[in-house]
Amino acid sequence: MSLIAKESGSNFKNVNPGSYTGRCIWVVDIGTQHSEFQGEKLAIRQVVISWELPTEKIFEGEYAGMPYMVSKFYRNSLHEKANLRKDLEAWRGKEFTAEELKGFDLTKVLGAPCMLSVIHNDKGRTKINGVIALPKGIIVPEQINPSIFFDIDKFDQDIFNSLAPWLQKMIMASDEYKYPNQDVDKGDEPPPIEDDSEIPF
Repeated sequence: MSLIAKESGSNFKNVNPGSYTGRCIWVVDIGTQHSEFQGEKLAIRQVVISWELPTEKIFEGEYAGMPYMVSKFYRNSLHEKANLRKDLEAWRGKEFTAEELKGFDLTKVLGAPCMLSVIHNDKGRTKINGVIALPKGIIVPEQINPSIFFDIDKFDQDIFNSLAPWLQKMIMASDEYKYPNQDVDKGDEPPPIEDDSEIPF
């Protein structure tokens, strides 16, 4: 399978702000989500990319001994000003070619290591502030959690059941889930804004 880019109940715990080595373990298509930004209603096709931080372990509670995980929501677009394109190019260490921009398979990032800059927003929630290529000489431990890929257009109930409850809830709110037999706007064209970094997804 491939994915092309043109609340409570989560097992995510907040890691301290800082720079970390990470390894991508989840690529989840959550479909077309509706929100409002600066008074304008938006319908945007989104994808969630998640990384585990194999050197940072949770010390207590239900998930003691497991690595911290961090996630970032993206508009599923390779528009020149889309955050997904910016982060992928920084992660790969090179710009996309014209051919790659016609359709990049996001499953290629599963298992890939990188450096992540993590901050906390004004609500104390974890926010990924940067994704870059791994510097030479830096070794990232082997992946601990299994990779998960979910494509809402090729709905797999078993994979859906394996997702965190907060992701399941978002998927169930999408147009693709609610109206599976209708031709839904995939949101390929970016909304009329210059930068999607502050959209409150």
